Amino acid sequence: MKRFLFAVLMLVSASVAHADQGNPKLKSIEAIRFGPNGLLIIGSGSEVITVETGDTKELTWTDAKVDNIDQAIAGKLGLMAKDIEIRRIAVNPASKKLYAAVRSLKSNQYVVLTIDPAGKVEEFALENVKYQKYPLAVGEKAVVKITDVVYAGGRIVAATQASDQFASRVFTIYPGKAASQFYTETFHTGHNAIETKAPILCLMAYEDGAKTNIVGSFTCTPLVKYPIDDVEPNVKVKGTTVVELGKGNQPLSMFAYEKDGKKYILVNVLRKFFIGGAVGPNPNWVCKVDHELLKETVNVDQKALWRVDPKGKASVSVTDRAVVATAYHGVLHMDKLDNGRAVVIQDVDGKSRRLSVLPLP
Repeated sequence: MKRFLFAVLMLVSASVAHADQGNPKLKSIEAIRFGPNGLLIIGSGSEVITVETGDTKELTWTDAKVDNIDQAIAGKLGLMAKDIEIRRIAVNPASKKLYAAVRSLKSNQYVVLTIDPAGKVEEFALENVKYQKYPLAVGEKAVVKITDVVYAGGRIVAATQASDQFASRVFTIYPGKAASQFYTETFHTGHNAIETKAPILCLMAYEDGAKTNIVGSFTCTPLVKYPIDDVEPNVKVKGTTVVELGKGNQPLSMFAYEKDGKKYILVNVLRKFFIGGAVGPNPNWVCKVDHELLKETVNVDQKALWRVDPKGKASVSVTDRAVVATAYHGVLHMDKLDNGRAVVIQDVDGKSRRLSVLPLP
C-alpha cells in the first residue's frame, strides 16, 4: 500500500517532462549508462539527459585487442592522445556497441563516440536526436555534479554531490516524470564514522526478489546497499555497508555478473593514497567481490568484512570473498559486454591505452 500511495503521489505532483527533438547541448558529461532499447543516459552538470539512440542491431565481438585506442579516439577529433580525457565508457546492451564520453583538454568540449568490434571510432552525433532533460535541484542549494547514473527497476537513479549539509543526494527519475530526491546516511567502515556528505561515486542496480536496491561505493572504499522502492521524497535513507575494499581507493565503476553458477561484483578502482602500499603494478586495479555479501544482515557497518587487514599490505586479501583480479591490473574503464566478458580500456605502459575484451574473472 505504501508503494502504491507513493506512486500515486509521484503521478499527481510530478510535472511531465516532454521529449524534444534537436541538440541537447551538453555542457559536460560526468557519467553515461544505458537503459532499455538503446536509451542512452547522460549525467551532465545538474541535469540527467536521456537520448534515444535507435542503436539496437546486435554486433559480435571477438577477443581481439585494439592497441593505441586513445590515439584512435583523439584522431577522430583532430587531436593528439595527450589532448583528450576519456571520461566514461558504457556498452549498449541492445547492440553491444561501446560508447565513450570524451573531453577535449584543449577546448573543454565534450563528445560521445562509439567503438565497434573492429575498433572503428565514430562520433555519435547529437545534432538531431530525440531527448529528454531532467533538471536536478536541492531547494536553493545547487547540485555540484552528477557522479554516476544507473537504470534500476524501471527508473533512472542519479548519484550527485550537492552543496548543502547532506551533500550525498540521490535522485530517482521515472521516464517522463520530474526527479525525486533523497539523501544518504552511510557508515564508512574504513573511517569508522557515519557520514552524509561523502557522495556515492559509482552505482549498480541490485534486485533482491521483488525489491529494487542500489549499491553504491565511495572513496576508501565501502560497498553499501540502499533500498529505493518505498523511499519518499526528501528523506534520509540509511545504507547497509556490506564490505570494505580498503582505505586509499577511489571506485570508478562496477557491475554484477555470474560465473559457474555463482554471482560476483566487479569493481575497478584507482589507488590514490598508498596506505599499505600498492595493490599491483599500476594504480588502477580491479576487485572481484562475492555478490552474496549483499544479503548480509549481521556482519554489516562496523562489523562489515574487510578485504585486507587494515594494518597490513593493500595487495594481500585476507578473505576469498573480495580478491584482486590480477588480469585486470591497469584497467581505467570497463563495462560488462556479455555473460562471460567485459570490454576494458587498459593502461599499457603509462603512456598508451589498449581496448581489450577480457574474460570475466
